[in-house]
Amino acid sequence: MRSNAAASSATESDLGDMIPMERIRNVGIIAHVDHGKTTLVDCLLKQSGALSGATMQESRVMDSNTLEKERGITILSKVTSLMYKDHRINIVDTPGHADFGGEVERILSMVDSVVLVVDASEGPMAQTKFVLTKALARGIHPLVVLNKIDRPTSRPDEVDSELLELFLALGATDEQTSYDMLYASAKEGWCTRDLGQVTAYTDAMARGEKADGSMVPLLEAILDRVPAPRAQRDDVPFTMLVTQLEANPYLGKCASGRISSGTVSVGDRIRVLAPGSGDVIEDGKVTKLFLRSGVQQIEMARAGAGDLVSISGVPSVSVNATIAGPEVAAPLDFIPVDPPTISVTFSVNDSPLAGREGSLLTSNMIRDRLLREAETNVALQIINSGKSEAMEVRGRGELQLSVLIETMRREGFELSVTPPRVLFKRDPDNPRAVLEPFEEITIDVDHDASGVVIEKLTKRKGELKSFIDVADKARLVFHIPTRGLLGYASEFKNDTHGTGVMNHAFLRYGEYAGAFEKTRKSSMVCMSSGTATSYALNMMEP
Repeated sequence: MRSNAAASSATESDLGDMIPMERIRNVGIIAHVDHGKTTLVDCLLKQSGALSGATMQESRVMDSNTLEKERGITILSKVTSLMYKDHRINIVDTPGHADFGGEVERILSMVDSVVLVVDASEGPMAQTKFVLTKALARGIHPLVVLNKIDRPTSRPDEVDSELLELFLALGATDEQTSYDMLYASAKEGWCTRDLGQVTAYTDAMARGEKADGSMVPLLEAILDRVPAPRAQRDDVPFTMLVTQLEANPYLGKCASGRISSGTVSVGDRIRVLAPGSGDVIEDGKVTKLFLRSGVQQIEMARAGAGDLVSISGVPSVSVNATIAGPEVAAPLDFIPVDPPTISVTFSVNDSPLAGREGSLLTSNMIRDRLLREAETNVALQIINSGKSEAMEVRGRGELQLSVLIETMRREGFELSVTPPRVLFKRDPDNPRAVLEPFEEITIDVDHDASGVVIEKLTKRKGELKSFIDVADKARLVFHIPTRGLLGYASEFKNDTHGTGVMNHAFLRYGEYAGAFEKTRKSSMVCMSSGTATSYALNMMEP
C-alpha cells in the first residue's frame, strides 16, 4: 500500500476527476450493532491516506453526529471514498441497530456489493439476519469479514458454519454461498485470508509487539470480488436516485445518491421528478457537485454513471426523488422500506412547568420540525392525529423515536409524548382478524439469570425458539410481540445485573397473541415547582 503522505497528495487530484467506471467500486459495510464496522471503515481510511492531520488521531470519525459519539452507535448512513491502486472505492457505512434499518434498505441501491462484518465471538445476530436478507434479495454477493478474531473467545469455525446455515435459510444462491471469508482485527488494523496468520499476529500481540499486518487483503478482495458499476455514460440522459439529503450552511439542501446513467457537470440544467408519479417538482441547475473523501468534501467539475455524489441547486428535492436531465420524464424505481411498527403522539408541553428549559413551544413549530424530519428519514411517518396540537409519529422502535426526541430537546423544543404503542392492522384475507408486529429477540445472559428471563418473556407472550451455549453465556432466541418488549429493557438490566445483552429486529406481522398479565402501578404527577424530601415521598408509596 502506498504511504499515507503519497496517498493523501494523490487523493484530491484523483478523486476530483471523473474516472472510467471499470476503476470504480461501490461497496456497503453492513453488520449487527457493535460488530465493528465503523472501526473497520476508520482503519481503511487511515491506512489508505484518506484521513490526515487531527482526524488521524480520532476514533470512529464517520460517527460525526453528537448523539452517535455519545451513544457509541451509528444512526445515519454515511458515504465516503478512498483511492487504492488507481481505483476509487466508494464506501457506505450503515447503522447496525434494527431501529435504523431504513438507512440500510436505502443504501442498497447505491452499492454493487457489501462487506458483511460479523463478530468472531458472537456470530450472526438478529440484525445480521435482517441486513443479509435485504442484500441477498437484491442479488448481491457479499464479502464476509470475521472481525475481533484476536479475542480469546473467538470461534471462527463455528461462526462460519452458523453463517452458512443462515445463508441457506435465507434462500441464497450457490454463487452467494460461495462467499470470500477474511479474518480481521479492525481495532489493531490488520486483516488476512489465512487463519494460520491470525495465530502469528495474536502471538506477536501477546509478546507486546505490534502485529505486522494491514488492511491490504480486504482492499484487494474489494477490487477482485466487487463488480464495477454496469451503466451507460455516453449518448444517454443524466439520471440519479436521491437516497440521502444533507444541509450545507452555504449551499442549502444537497442531494446525495448514485448516478444511474449519463454524465452531469456544474451548470447543467436539471429537473426533480416526484417518486412514483414522475411529476416535475422543480427545474434548476447544478450549482455544485461534490464527492466525499474521508471526512472532506471534494468539488468535482463533472461526474458520470456509477459515481456517488452530492448535488446542490434544487432545494425542493426529497428522498427517493429522481434528479435528471430536462429530457427525462420517467422517475427511477426506488426501494420501499419496511413499515413502522410503533407510534407515539407528540404534542405541546402543557405541564405547569412549561417554558422553563426550551424556547420552541408551539404546536406549529413542533409540526414543522417533524415534517422536516420525515423528508430525510423515510422510515418515519408523520400522521395528523385529528387534534390541532398533536401529531402521531410512527417509527421502527423505541430507540429511533428516543433519538428524535432527544435531538429536538437539544434544539430547544419542549414537548410532551405519549407512551409508545404498537401498530395493529387487519388481515387482508380475514378482515375480522387482527395482526400485530412480532420481533426476533436474541439474548446473551449468564446461566443463572436465564430462568428469570425466560419466565418474564413467556409472560409477555414470547416463544422460546433456541437455547444454546455461546462461550460462557447462554443464548436465548425468542419470537415475541413488539408490545411485549415495550418497557422490558429496564427490567432486563435489573434481572441480569447489567451483564446481559439484548438485541432484536422486526420479524413479521402475525396473529394477535392476546392480552398480557398486568400489574397496576401508580404514578405521581408534579403540579408545581418546589422541594420534596425523600421522607415525604416514601410516605406516599402504597
